[in-house]
Amino acid sequence: MSQHNIIGEDLPKLALTPIPARRDIEIPNALPVILQTLDIARHAVIAPNGKRYVVATYDDSLLGHDFITAIYPQQSEYLTLVRLTIREFTSPSIDQAIQRHVTSVQIIQQGRVDELREGATK
Repeated sequence: MSQHNIIGEDLPKLALTPIPARRDIEIPNALPVILQTLDIARHAVIAPNGKRYVVATYDDSLLGHDFITAIYPQQSEYLTLVRLTIREFTSPSIDQAIQRHVTSVQIIQQGRVDELREGATK
C-alpha cells in the first residue's frame, strides 16, 4: 500500500449542500426551540387543554422532497415522539412552508388539533 493513499479517496466526492435559510419567526405564545441542522423554524406550542406540541419546518430537498412541516406531540420537556407524528405537510417553496408552519401553530393554539389529524386545515 502506497504511503500516498488516503482512506476513502476512491469514494465519490459529495457536493456540499448549503444549510437552509433559517428564519426568525416570532409567533405570539409559541416558544422557539433550538433549530436542528435542516430546520427553517421550530416552535413548542401549548394547546388550551395543556398538551404540548412541537411544530418543525425543515428543508428535505436533500432526499428529493420539498419543505416539510411536521407536528409532533411533546413529552418530558423536549423529548418528542418522532414516530407518532400527528401530521406532515409538504410545501414546494420556503414561503409556503413558513405559512404552513404559522398556520399549524395557530390551529394548535386555538385547540383545533383534531383538524390537523384529519387534514381539515384551510
